[in-house]
Amino acid sequence: MRRFFGSVRGRATVAATLVVAVVLVAAGTAVVLSLRANLIDRAGADAESAARKVAARLATGTAWDALDLPDDDDEPVQIVDGTGRVRAVSEDLESVSGTGTSDVAPSAGPAPARGTLDDDAHLSSGEAVIDGDRGTYRWAAIEVKPRESGDDGDAGDDRDDGDDGADSPGGDEAEAPGGDDDARTFTVFAGAPLDAADGAVRTALTVMLIGLPVLLAVVAAVTWAVTGRALRPVEGIRAELDAITGSRDLARRVPEPATHDEIAALARTTNATLAALEDAVDKQRRFVADASHELRSPIASLRTQLEVGAEHPELLDVDGAVEDTVRLQHLAADLLLLARLDAGERPPDRPVRLADLVAREAAEHGLRARIAPERADGYEVRGSAPQLGRILGNLLDNARRHARSDIALTLRQDGADAVVTVSDDGPGVPPAERERVFERFVRLDDARTRDEGGAGLGLAIARDAAHRHGGSLVVGERHGGGAEFVLRVPLAG
Repeated sequence: MRRFFGSVRGRATVAATLVVAVVLVAAGTAVVLSLRANLIDRAGADAESAARKVAARLATGTAWDALDLPDDDDEPVQIVDGTGRVRAVSEDLESVSGTGTSDVAPSAGPAPARGTLDDDAHLSSGEAVIDGDRGTYRWAAIEVKPRESGDDGDAGDDRDDGDDGADSPGGDEAEAPGGDDDARTFTVFAGAPLDAADGAVRTALTVMLIGLPVLLAVVAAVTWAVTGRALRPVEGIRAELDAITGSRDLARRVPEPATHDEIAALARTTNATLAALEDAVDKQRRFVADASHELRSPIASLRTQLEVGAEHPELLDVDGAVEDTVRLQHLAADLLLLARLDAGERPPDRPVRLADLVAREAAEHGLRARIAPERADGYEVRGSAPQLGRILGNLLDNARRHARSDIALTLRQDGADAVVTVSDDGPGVPPAERERVFERFVRLDDARTRDEGGAGLGLAIARDAAHRHGGSLVVGERHGGGAEFVLRVPLAG
């Protein structure tokens, strides 16, 4: 169970099933309540129609025995006067609730007089027993009131006096709480059964109780299948990554689905990451191999000189030993700086006057820099003065090794950048090699030599340091022939 809920597939299935269950229960409840309300309203309309039919005949003065109340067991009728006495009921009506009175035995009373119908029907609910069958009904009440003036009203009063014995102390009307108007006001109660509404609601609930679990099971099964199919590529990616981790073969790639969804994008990104990781590992291996090779030469030379000097002191080449030691020191410093750059070390955010660095490096190399135009802030940039100086020094060393007779160093402004240009009149860099020249331990056959002590790290260090300062370093062709290295660094502010 923990494994089921711990998987995306299981959680997605449970979540989808719960959401559908909540929606179906809410919708089903709303449908059942709406169905019941509509059926009850329909029963009320049927009851009102039946009550109006009887009340219309009653309003014309039809006698009680001539009312012809509905003999349908589904439409009971009860007529009550204003004093609360029952004057007429449907045949076989044994008991009733929800009307004006529970009495179902009609009492003798005045004959109906011509009257008027009340426009509004009053609805209520109750029970009735007809021929021993109990049921729930919707009752509609229509009131018939006597007319206020006219001959019909007088005649009706005479009938009241004669029939009911209103002057007699023992008569029925003497016991009534109201006057003649109450006795001659009648309310017709007609009922419509609610058994159909209750049956429809029970049927709807039964269908819901049976269908809801089945539908939820279908939703769960479909969700489980769909999520399993959707996550199948993810499992393939995971399995391949696990195999790559075990074999340490970074040349392998995860399968990419032939779709355009997020999983396909994940596979493409994973493969791009693997490619970048493979490239980084290859560079690291080449770097270690090249560094070992570069360190082997000065160390072997220095060891040979020291061994010869130990046996024959008069043959010790002190100058050569010092030169090899310095070369070894520079190479170790270059390797250490590259390691720091590869580790992502950011230069300190300090103000540096680039014009001062350019002038100092030019003086150390016996050159004169051209700075135009002059800026009051000395072309201030943000970063590390030692690293920026290292960039300029490496570019000037490279130019000095390759120049025939002329080296030019300039500093100018181009938009928001300070631009340093170092050019020489040497053989230049072929277009096909202008990116490769910045790779580590790379020496171009026609332009680079080992006898000057270069290890092929100077330009790589210069470009990496330039990028760390938010700038760039590219090489092009000098006007008139030769190489031209262009360094761009964003000005402060």
